[in-house]
Amino acid sequence: MMTRGGSSISPPGGWWLPVVIVAMSFFVLMAFETAYTIHDRDALAEQQRLQEPAVQEAIKLRQKLEALAGKTAQLAAEGDEGAKAIVDQMKRQGITMSQPKQ
Repeated sequence: MMTRGGSSISPPGGWWLPVVIVAMSFFVLMAFETAYTIHDRDALAEQQRLQEPAVQEAIKLRQKLEALAGKTAQLAAEGDEGAKAIVDQMKRQGITMSQPKQ
């Protein structure tokens, strides 16, 4: 519509449709992102569950290795030549060993 001054007047309520479309788009986007995030969280939880046995085995193996290295260090401290050679080689490679606590 045009008034006598040449300005146009928009019909009442004409701005509601774009606002509703933007609001609906926002809610659809948030629903999609929420569903995607929940899916990712579940997938990560499943991966963690599947890796747990391997992690437990690695912990056991590390404990055994630390015990073996500690006993080797103890033998080297007591004067065993083979153990001293092993300890020296490990020190050159940057591996530190401590004697087991008694």
